[in-house]
Amino acid sequence: MDNRPPVRTERIGSTLLITIDRPTARNAVNAAVAAGLAAALDALEDGGELRAGVLTGAEGTFSAGMDLKAALAGESPEVPGRGFGGLTQAATSKPLIAAVEGWALGGGFELALGCDLVVAAEDATFGLPEVTRGLVAAGGGVIRLPKRIPYHLAMELLLTGETISGERAGALGIANRVVPAGTAVDTAVHLAERLAANAPLALAAVKRITRAADGVPEPDAFRAQEWEIAALKSSADVREGMTAFAERRAPRWQGK
Repeated sequence: MDNRPPVRTERIGSTLLITIDRPTARNAVNAAVAAGLAAALDALEDGGELRAGVLTGAEGTFSAGMDLKAALAGESPEVPGRGFGGLTQAATSKPLIAAVEGWALGGGFELALGCDLVVAAEDATFGLPEVTRGLVAAGGGVIRLPKRIPYHLAMELLLTGETISGERAGALGIANRVVPAGTAVDTAVHLAERLAANAPLALAAVKRITRAADGVPEPDAFRAQEWEIAALKSSADVREGMTAFAERRAPRWQGK
């Protein structure tokens, strides 16, 4: 019997690598995976020296989505207040990057959509096949996909349940980077370290402003932004950023 945890974490520099580790189940999400992902996100949020996270799956598969056998047995793949996999509705402040190799189906695709950036292997497979099982992509697929790509293309994927390759996902704008198979994690970690060079308070503010502006009239979005800007202007990091620029050196962020 395999007693290893279904989600494992590894610190790489200022990045937390989060790996769904149920390869024999194609990294499908059951209650234990959802709890493990929620705990990993907490570790990312609470880690003072951690600046970004990378989410992936073990042994060449991102995630096949909801574990249907576990669901039939009464397990929930959701965490209250955090959504599917403990992630799709979680309000994280630090950047999270999906590194997709192999299958990202159903809830697996929705986990990727719940991240801020996506790195995809060119031969990865994305799809939302819920309608073929009498369900809908309720973990964010139906809500988020039409906001990320043109409406008619999103509806084709949602209504047919058909899949697309990582290369096609890049062409549609679902993936930020499309890379050779086997290199998605390395590319995502490199990208995470690039983000980590920027001010952590500013990164968190970008995420909060983006969420607050989603679906609201522009004047309301600007009002929501005002408090964030005022808080940033009074931070030590803003002064450090300007001082570092004037002194032609790299800034030393404190997150204060």
